[in-house]
Amino acid sequence: MNNKNYGILNLRFIDAIIEKKRYEMFKIFKKKISNVSINSFLDVGTTEESLLSSSNFFVKKFESIKVKKSISNQNIEKKNFNYFIKKSITEKLSIDEINKFKSDLVISSATIEHVGHFKNQKKMIENIINLTNKYFFVTTPYRFYPIDFHTKIPFIHMLPKLIHRKILNILNLKDFAKEENLNLLDISLVKKIIEELNTKGFRIEILKIKLFGMISNLIIFGERIK
Repeated sequence: MNNKNYGILNLRFIDAIIEKKRYEMFKIFKKKISNVSINSFLDVGTTEESLLSSSNFFVKKFESIKVKKSISNQNIEKKNFNYFIKKSITEKLSIDEINKFKSDLVISSATIEHVGHFKNQKKMIENIINLTNKYFFVTTPYRFYPIDFHTKIPFIHMLPKLIHRKILNILNLKDFAKEENLNLLDISLVKKIIEELNTKGFRIEILKIKLFGMISNLIIFGERIK
């Protein structure tokens, strides 16, 4: 998705809210990893820099980590990373790629809802597990929050997905109407992904972030255990 065409309305305050929630999630990350040495960091789904201050928020916040890596299907600033590969995270990774990009901390922010159908989302988490030495964090907007932060439209994303996509097509938001571009997750689907994967050797939590008293974002947090 091209962030420069982000949503039907250009509402700056919504991007400010997104940035605020990402900072809140960053503080949770820092607390979770505060007593552990993190020498390498992998960002999955790095976006092209844009006018949005919330873009690549966590890459900027983890600047102090020495070895920075990225897996992304977009054209990004490679100079910001020690290692970069242009590839979809839903593809099969070779042993060499896993060895090269495996990192102490793997983060993917607001990417999993853009990789397509459920099988792709599951493959993404499977790849992230294989790429993680110590911790991973995967964040995604919650499907049943009243406003969709992508289109800035309230409520219609809470309808059955086929109806939601038909309405987006009527509103001429054809990119967002495609499953491969936007497939929002709820708690039950996140749980299903985890249940269907081999997570042996990991402790996994689903964390809920709230905005105005309602769940706005989900975090899948994984910790490798000995």
